[in-house]
Amino acid sequence: MKKAMLTMVLAATACAATLPASAADRKLMLPIAGAMASNDAQGRLGDNVKFYFGDQPTPKVTQKITSDRTSQKTNSFGKTPETACNWAFLSAMLALKKKAEEVGANAVVNIVSNYKNNEMSSQTEFECHDGNIVSGVALKGEFVKIAQ
Repeated sequence: MKKAMLTMVLAATACAATLPASAADRKLMLPIAGAMASNDAQGRLGDNVKFYFGDQPTPKVTQKITSDRTSQKTNSFGKTPETACNWAFLSAMLALKKKAEEVGANAVVNIVSNYKNNEMSSQTEFECHDGNIVSGVALKGEFVKIAQ
């Protein structure tokens, strides 16, 4: 029994030694349009809250309510980086939508990527960090009421 246990421990140690010493963390810039076209993002986000990225023109802002940030992660094991990042992006967008509804906003404007508090503003792309096991997207925006 001891010999079998020792063999298992040695085998596990040998396998662990062949793994990379640190997790991957690849910064990816991906199209917002692609993420919005996958995972039924449009349907899940609905039409009650409008989203404006970077310095995208918006209808007249009638009331500024608050600003907030979200950082969402998803399991990336067995997924392509794009697939995992699109899931994390949708999770972040759903968190922004939920916050907007909670504070009575009908729009989120000036949405920027905010991974590790490093802002990256774009009308067309979002930043995702893809690892061996987890992928993450961080966004922040301003919650407002816009003229309809």
